[in-house]
Amino acid sequence: MPSHTLLFNEKFVNIYKMMKNRFLPYKTAVFALLFSFVFFSCSNAKAKTASYEFANIRRGTLERTVSSSGAINPVATVKVLPRMSGKVEKVNVDYNDTVHRGDILAELNTDTLRLQRDQMSATVQKARANYELQLITYRNQEALAEKNLISEFELKTSKTTLDNQAADLAIAESNLKVKETEINQYAYITSPIEGIVLDRNVNVGDTVVDSSSNNSTSIFTIAENLREMQIEAAVSELDVTSIHKGQQVRFKLESFPGRSFAGIVENLRMTPISSSNVVSYMVIINVENQDGALLPGMTCIVDFIVESVEDVLIVPNAALRYQPTGLSGEEIADMLFNASLANMSEEDRRQESGGGESRRGEAERNYGIDDGTERNGEKIAGAKPSGRFASGTGRACRYAKLVVYGR
Repeated sequence: MPSHTLLFNEKFVNIYKMMKNRFLPYKTAVFALLFSFVFFSCSNAKAKTASYEFANIRRGTLERTVSSSGAINPVATVKVLPRMSGKVEKVNVDYNDTVHRGDILAELNTDTLRLQRDQMSATVQKARANYELQLITYRNQEALAEKNLISEFELKTSKTTLDNQAADLAIAESNLKVKETEINQYAYITSPIEGIVLDRNVNVGDTVVDSSSNNSTSIFTIAENLREMQIEAAVSELDVTSIHKGQQVRFKLESFPGRSFAGIVENLRMTPISSSNVVSYMVIINVENQDGALLPGMTCIVDFIVESVEDVLIVPNAALRYQPTGLSGEEIADMLFNASLANMSEEDRRQESGGGESRRGEAERNYGIDDGTERNGEKIAGAKPSGRFASGTGRACRYAKLVVYGR
C-alpha cells in the first residue's frame, strides 16, 4: 500500500477518535433526557388510569347532622368564699371529697376574736350598769316632779340620758352578738350544698380575705351533682336554625374511642358570640353520667341529629356523581347490567338475561342514580345525599343491587 494512503488513514482515525470523545457528553445528556421523558410519560399514563369500585346498595339508617365541639361541665357549681378575714387553722376536705350541706370545710383561727369578745362583753356590762343607774335616777326625778320639786326641763333631761344609756347598751350587746357569730359561725367555712369538691385553693396557714373585699377569691369549688352533666357547644349562625330544644344529640370523646354518648338539647342561648368575624351561639346539652365516665372539662365532638330515616336503601354519594366520560353508552349499559347480576342466583341471572336489550336500556337510563332530576324523560325520585351515603326510593334503587363509581 502506498505510504500516502497509510498516512491518510491514520489521520482519519485520529479525527474520528477526537470527535467521538468531544460529543460523548452530549450523547449522555441526550440519553438521560430521553429516559426521563419516557419514565414520566409512563408514570402519568399509569396515574391517569381510572379505577372503579362496586358497592352494594343496602338498607340502613341515614341521618343528617350538624357537627360542633364543646366542653363537658357540671350543671351547677358553687364557689365558696370566706365570710370573714383570718388565718386558716385547719382544712378538713381535699379534692374529689364528697361533702354534705353544712359540713365544715375549713376553720379559721379565733384567738383574736375571743379576746375581742371578752372586751365587748365587759363593754356590755358597763353599759348595762350605766343604764340601770340612770333608770333609778329617772324614777327619782319622776317622784320629785310629781311634788313640783324639780322643773320639767330637769325631768326631760333625765329621760334623755336614760334613753342614751339604753341605746349604748343595745349597741354593746349587738357588737357582742356579731363577735360571737364570727367565732361560732364565720370562723367555720361550711359547704352550702351537697356535692363534690372540684377545686381547693387554700392551705393551713394561709390568710383569707372577707368576701366583701375586692381582693377576696374563692377557696373551694363544689359541683352539685356529677351524675348529671351538661355540654356547652358553640354552633355557627349558619347551622343554628337547625337546633331546637329537645333535639337528640350524639357525642364522642377521644378518651373513649369507639364509644358513643347521647344527650338532649336543653337550651339555645340567644346571646351571640363573635370571634374573628365568625358568629356562633351557645347550645346547652343535658347528658347522663351515671357511671361517672364523664369528667368536668372534657372536650367532645357533638353531632346534632337534624333528620333521621330508618330502613331505607342507601348508596355511596360517589355513585350519585359518577360520570363515565370515557365509555360509550352501550359499554356503560353492559357494565351496569353485569353489576346488577353479580349477587344473583343462577336462575335469577338467566331470567334477567332473558330481558335482552330492554334491561340494558333501562340500566343505561339509570346510571349514576339521579337525585330527583330527569334523565331521558324519566325522573328518579328520592335520592337524598347525607354525608358519605345517600338514600333512595326511586326505581333505580329498587332493582339494582350494585352501583359502580370512580375513584
